Amino acid sequence: MDSSLSDTPYEVREGFILLGHKGVYKVETFLGEGAYVEVAKCKKLGTDQVVAIKFIWGSGQMEINAMQELSQIDADDHNLVKFVESFKYKKYTCIAFEVLDQSLLDFMEKRDFHPVAVDEIRTIAWQLIVALTGLKSVNYVHCDIKLDNIMLVDQGSEPFRVKLIDLGLAEKIGHIGTGATIQNICYRAPEVILGLPLDQRVDLWTVGYVLFVLYTGIFIHGWDTDYNILRAMVKMQGTPEEKVLNQGFYTTRFFTKTKENSQDVWNCLDKTKLKEVEQLDPRKRISPSETLQHPFFTMGRVQLTAGAYTTNPEEPPAVEVHPQPETKEVTNTPQRPAAVSQECSSIKQKPGRIQQQRDAIKNYQAALQKRNPGSQQDHNTGKSLPSQSVTQASGLDASWTAP
Repeated sequence: MDSSLSDTPYEVREGFILLGHKGVYKVETFLGEGAYVEVAKCKKLGTDQVVAIKFIWGSGQMEINAMQELSQIDADDHNLVKFVESFKYKKYTCIAFEVLDQSLLDFMEKRDFHPVAVDEIRTIAWQLIVALTGLKSVNYVHCDIKLDNIMLVDQGSEPFRVKLIDLGLAEKIGHIGTGATIQNICYRAPEVILGLPLDQRVDLWTVGYVLFVLYTGIFIHGWDTDYNILRAMVKMQGTPEEKVLNQGFYTTRFFTKTKENSQDVWNCLDKTKLKEVEQLDPRKRISPSETLQHPFFTMGRVQLTAGAYTTNPEEPPAVEVHPQPETKEVTNTPQRPAAVSQECSSIKQKPGRIQQQRDAIKNYQAALQKRNPGSQQDHNTGKSLPSQSVTQASGLDASWTAP
C-alpha cells in the first residue's frame, strides 16, 4: 500500500518531484503523519542533501513565521530544528527541515519506557532549557512540547543530543489569551487548566514533565481529562494557593470555595530542581536562565564532542555521558526524591473508555521500584515496565475544595 496523503484532494507519493525555492526535491519515503500533516524524507536533486519535508493541508503560515524568526539565531547553538525553506505544492504548504534521527517518544517506546539514567537526563535537560532561552530570545512560546516533539539528532554518533521541533502551535509571548486551551492534555500546565494568564512558563512546565517521564518511565498525571490530571497534581504537590485559585477563569470547574483551610507540603521533589520547575503557581516557577544556574547543571557545562558530551575545560567538571552502560558509582548526582510508601494498584477500565489514571503517588512508588538505579542499562534497551496509565488521585481540600 502506497504511503501518501490519500485522504486529501491531492496526493503526494514516493517518487514525486517537488519544486522549491532553493532546489528540487524527490520524495523518498514517508516518516510520519498527523491529522492534517505528513512528513517525508526527501533528496535534494543534484546534491547529497537530504531533508524532511512537512506537508500541511492548510496555510501553515504561523509555523513558517515562527521558523523565519528563529532563523535569526543559530539553530544548532539553541537546540532547535534547522529550517531550510518553505514553498507551495498544489494546495499543500511544504516546510523543509533538517533530517533528525528519532523522537524521544520512539526512543522510550523501543526500551519499553525503561527509565533513563540521571546523567543522560541532565544532558537532555540542559539542551531543552537552552532551546527555551532561544525561543524566548525571539519572543516565542512553543505551546506543544512533548516527547514526540523532542528529537534525538543522531543517537548512534551523538548520544542524547536533542533538538526541539514542530512550531505549528507556537505563539508570540503576550499573544496567548487567558483561558486559551493549549498544549497536549498529558503535558498541560496547571495555569492552562485553571484559566490563568499564560506566558513562556507553560513551556518550562512541560519540559519538567518530560524529564519526570524520562526519570520514572511513567506519565504520572495521566492523559484522560483536565479534572483527573489536576487531581493528580494536587495529590502530589498540594493545593494551589488561594490567590492563584481566585484568579483562575476555570477554577470553579474543579473547586468549591469553603471556609476550611489546610496546607499540603510537597516533599516528593524536595531535592531536585523539578520542584521549582513544576510549581503550580507560574509566578513562582523559575525561568530557563535561572534553571541553567542550578548546581544540577553548573557542576559542569555539557557540550557536544565527537560522539559524546564532555566537560568544558573552562568549567567545573561534570559527569561525562558516553554510549556505554551506566555504572553503579555516580558522583555529584542529585539524590532521588523520597518515595511515598504506597503500593501500585490499578483500576479496570470501563468498556469503550480510556483506562483511568492510576493514583499519582502509587505510580511514583512503582516507578522508583522499576528504576533499580544500582543496575547497569543500555542506552537503547531496558526491561519492560507495567502499564503507564495513571488512576485518579483523590482529595482537593483547602479554602477551595472539590465539588
